[in-house]
Amino acid sequence: MSKQFNKLHKNNSHIFISAFENEKLIGSVMGVICEELYGDCKPFLVLENMVVDKNYRNSGVGKALITELERIATQRGCSQVVFVTERDRIDAIKFYESAGYSSQTLIGFKKKLN
Repeated sequence: MSKQFNKLHKNNSHIFISAFENEKLIGSVMGVICEELYGDCKPFLVLENMVVDKNYRNSGVGKALITELERIATQRGCSQVVFVTERDRIDAIKFYESAGYSSQTLIGFKKKLN
């Protein structure tokens, strides 16, 4: 994992944000900037691996992480943020909706490869 993190950290298309309390990691999120090939050809950000320690949920940590990720994406010229979450993650869905995301505007698809 450390080797992969270092590889991605050097790549300008990956953004890593972490939240700490008293030197304890309590949350993190990763964003991947993708280039677009149609329309205005503006990049977009894929939100991945958002995790908040269960003891810190509903305390503003997740909101702070996603707000900072959106700020950086805007600075980098991204036109939108997209992501996929599982339908049964009810708490995650409520969180993302409270942060202004809508599941009503698109249909996401996923296929696991080996």
